Amino acid sequence: MKKALTIFVFLLAVVTATAQMQDPVHVRSELKKISDTEAELLFSATIDAGWHVYSTGLADDGPISATFHADKMEGAKTVGSLKARGKEQKVFDKVFEMEVRYFEQAVTFVQKIQFTQPQYNIECYVEYGACNDRMCMPPSTIELKASGKGLETGEKETVDPSDSTLIATPHSQRENSQLSTVNSPDSTLWQPVVSELRAMNTGTDDLADHSLLYILLMGFVGGLLAVLMPCIWPIIPMTVSFFLKRAKDDKSRGIRDALTYGISIIVIYLGLGLLVTALFGSDTLNAMSTNAFFNIFLFLLLVVFALSFFGWFEIKLPDSWATKVDQKSDELSSKAVANSKLSSLNSQLSIFLMAFTLVLVSFSCTAPIIGLLLVETTTSGNWLAPAMGMLGFAIALALPFTLFALFPSWLKQAPKSGGWMNIIKVVLGFIELAFALKFFSVADLAYGWHLMDREVFLSLWIAIFTLLALYLMGVFRFQSDVVEGEPHRPMPVVCIMGGLVSLAFAIYMVPGLWGAPCKAVSAFAPPISTQDFNLNSKTVEARFTDYEQGMAAAKAEGKPVLIDFTGFGCVNCRKMEAAVWTDPQVADLLEKKFVLISLYVDDKTPLAEPIEVTDAQGQKRTLRTVGAKWSYLQSQKFGANAQPFYVIINNEGHPLMGSRSYDEDIAAYVDFLRQGLKRYAE
Repeated sequence: MKKALTIFVFLLAVVTATAQMQDPVHVRSELKKISDTEAELLFSATIDAGWHVYSTGLADDGPISATFHADKMEGAKTVGSLKARGKEQKVFDKVFEMEVRYFEQAVTFVQKIQFTQPQYNIECYVEYGACNDRMCMPPSTIELKASGKGLETGEKETVDPSDSTLIATPHSQRENSQLSTVNSPDSTLWQPVVSELRAMNTGTDDLADHSLLYILLMGFVGGLLAVLMPCIWPIIPMTVSFFLKRAKDDKSRGIRDALTYGISIIVIYLGLGLLVTALFGSDTLNAMSTNAFFNIFLFLLLVVFALSFFGWFEIKLPDSWATKVDQKSDELSSKAVANSKLSSLNSQLSIFLMAFTLVLVSFSCTAPIIGLLLVETTTSGNWLAPAMGMLGFAIALALPFTLFALFPSWLKQAPKSGGWMNIIKVVLGFIELAFALKFFSVADLAYGWHLMDREVFLSLWIAIFTLLALYLMGVFRFQSDVVEGEPHRPMPVVCIMGGLVSLAFAIYMVPGLWGAPCKAVSAFAPPISTQDFNLNSKTVEARFTDYEQGMAAAKAEGKPVLIDFTGFGCVNCRKMEAAVWTDPQVADLLEKKFVLISLYVDDKTPLAEPIEVTDAQGQKRTLRTVGAKWSYLQSQKFGANAQPFYVIINNEGHPLMGSRSYDEDIAAYVDFLRQGLKRYAE
């Protein structure tokens, strides 16, 4: 067991260490003749799940569009413009305020050419941009080199292996003997700090473990809430009584049966979580988190669950299912008594079927909670999430049955069934209704409908939590709260206090309608860039867009440096600037305590003189543009290649903190900046 744990920790460390370098697009190229005088240059890309590659012909002020470039076109000429083949998707991007087009899974860019001489010699490449919902890649290229027979007919093409092989390598790796070779533009400021940064990231930001632990705890809380539902709580005394009767003559048997019952519940729900993963697969679960149609389905599903908790209708499985399972359980139990040889096996199977009966009977209460849990886990991007969520849910659900069977005296102290259980159901209904809006917001952002901008989202949440407060204070009741023959009783003190908390939360969100950050809901609400009316017009702009100049200023002023690797076509960079940098605390720190350097990796400005560099693997790379220079700096010095990417360094270029990427958690970003200042002062 210890050996397996050691291996797991080692693999986790390896994954964490290599997580910053992204390789989501896999490319190849070829020249395909279509006649004696014409051919097609094909640049194909296979795209990882969750990522997309932008199409051709996008506006200059939008994301990086695919473009064709020819370094050498001897014996041939281009015909028409670059075309894209694949399933193109169109969405309205609110950050760029324009319609953007992109491809998922696969795309082929095609440039048609016409031969003009008997021999051709071609060196060209396609430049493209790739992003997912959290980061973007720097401008990347697919290169093609080919030479051979052009206008000649009836002869096979001859290819010189030394320079005619069709290849697909980054354009920046092409060699040019006329350029001088240097290891780095500055031996001190450009010195790699990859190992230092990885050590800091590994020690401070283990996101995968945190995420799974959070999901496990979320499932456990969901299971505890399910126990308090009217479909489950009244069943506990009956089930415990059954185990106590079986334990009259053999106490150890009663303990064994109770443990078997609890483990059976865990196995059933854990199996459900594993089934979700098996049916959809890890790639599909990742893609679901950004799929608009899937998020609309989740929105409608949670609304249905909320209405069922309000008492409008009841979600039930066919009664015959539970009856058949219960009958089979009784049959196995009878056989166990009649046949001593099979008694142990049949007894365990009958208890397992009893647990399965509980699952079926309690479906009307547990389905909305399980539905919300699975909705959250399947959109988390982690393939283990559904299983972990169901494990936490099952442990919490099985716990009271097992503990009350082991310690029956506790049952006398447990509260009796009553109207308090319906109050819990209604409260959960309001919460599910609020969560449903989050998933509609994802679809709204993807399609640019402008139906769920930030102020609309906050308005609906304010209304939902105000109604929840009024309900808990007893201002109004649902039909399910009214019991014939019972008088209307005032709400308990606990409910009234909960109502005050809900009302305070609603009031807290009101300033958000005018642009206040409302940090407590920033993870759920649409980005602040979608807000039409925003009184918080604070913007932060970097003082420097050149690394060396910014570092010189920081040294002169005695301040730490925040490097912002960004791009003109980086959607998530704009979101961070609009949602996080506009926060007064963040803006104050960036402007007064740091020297902010923004380096645009897609800046097309040509360098005064192209530079050829040698990377850590000994490969030569040609830097021709300002953006290529900053992209090389990011990958060579910091071991990362996605944007946005934020790192705090001292005046010698060494990191003070682990890096950060796209995350609209303002409080965490403020802590990131303050910790960097603290370490700089040490």
